[in-house]
Amino acid sequence: VCFGNNDPMDPKVLDEIAKFMDNNKVSYQWKRGDVFALNNRLVMHSRNAFTGPRRVFAAMFGDALPSNQVKRDGVGQIVKDFSALTVSDPTTFGMWRLTDPEETVYQAIRAGYRRFDSACDYGNEEATGRGIARAIAEGIVTREELYITTKLWNTYHDPVHVPIALERCLKDLGLDYVDEFLIHFPISMEFVPFEDKYPPEWSNLDGEMVLVKNDINATWKAMEGLVYNSKTKHIGISNFNCQHIRQVISVARIRPTSLQIECHPHLSQAKLIRFAREAGIRVSSFSCLGGASYISLDMATANDLLFENAIILEICRIHKKTAAQVMLRWAIQRNTIPINKSSSGARMRENREVFDFYLTKEEMKAIDSLNKNHRYNDPGHFCEDGMGTFCPIYE
Repeated sequence: VCFGNNDPMDPKVLDEIAKFMDNNKVSYQWKRGDVFALNNRLVMHSRNAFTGPRRVFAAMFGDALPSNQVKRDGVGQIVKDFSALTVSDPTTFGMWRLTDPEETVYQAIRAGYRRFDSACDYGNEEATGRGIARAIAEGIVTREELYITTKLWNTYHDPVHVPIALERCLKDLGLDYVDEFLIHFPISMEFVPFEDKYPPEWSNLDGEMVLVKNDINATWKAMEGLVYNSKTKHIGISNFNCQHIRQVISVARIRPTSLQIECHPHLSQAKLIRFAREAGIRVSSFSCLGGASYISLDMATANDLLFENAIILEICRIHKKTAAQVMLRWAIQRNTIPINKSSSGARMRENREVFDFYLTKEEMKAIDSLNKNHRYNDPGHFCEDGMGTFCPIYE
């Protein structure tokens, strides 16, 4: 981070700015026609050359605090806590399908990432943990500065298995706790012992995908116990639809903090995002750059690539940004937390440079128009194609 004349800014100054702004923040619910005006003699912001200490710092980010108006969720309950909807830095690094996860997570931390999305099913949590430990040992970051998410796999939904599943994740990651633990899918499968196969993936020891009866609310109660036992700070859900969410929040003592879903310009999921946020649940998006990661899995084709889309390329030209930066910015302006990844240090840093431009209302609508409700990660397709088990969850 630099001043307007490109002089590097002391991290201590940034900390002071953050504390000042947090202590003096004002929440305002915008109305049509409102204007935000800054006195450039008082306010430090990125478009002005730096000419000396400024007395006021200004920023516009995140949601307004709830007004006195009563907010209700999808089952009619009053929602009082919306704190989960705002995060200090939404850029998140994903650990799925990495060639060298240990080195990659280490380099991502060096590049400035502090939020990491992991899962038992990714099969690389031991290597991820080594990369995290290396960065902490070198003083690049502290554990408290990181936000680590991992997930409960489908074979561990029985309440008896929930705590031991997280314990295994913690052991592999080399951590005492995670910041967030999500139910990976609303799919309950036959238990596979850790010592026989780990991660169990989508099939048992006989190579079959076996679905079992399970009360997902009982699973959620076991998840709540992990918060009470300080094994995770927050709990949430992944790949859940509106009705799945209704089912959980109807009984939850500890409400889901977040919902993770596939979301990109070909699958905008506007209604689901609105439903979750009105329930006080923030939304993170995987595959936010579209189908690129699925081509090698034969789950997408070259025709699905958004990097070459004419609408996105035109917006790139206007802002002098890459297609990835434009799509990440689109996700952020939709109040979602985009999960991205790269093995290139330069690309890691580039994908974090998404706060120095703003997409206009017209540009947002243009990208919105690309939606065709096309899902790449759909158990309703790949479970039957790969394991012979028909398992739709989104219909």
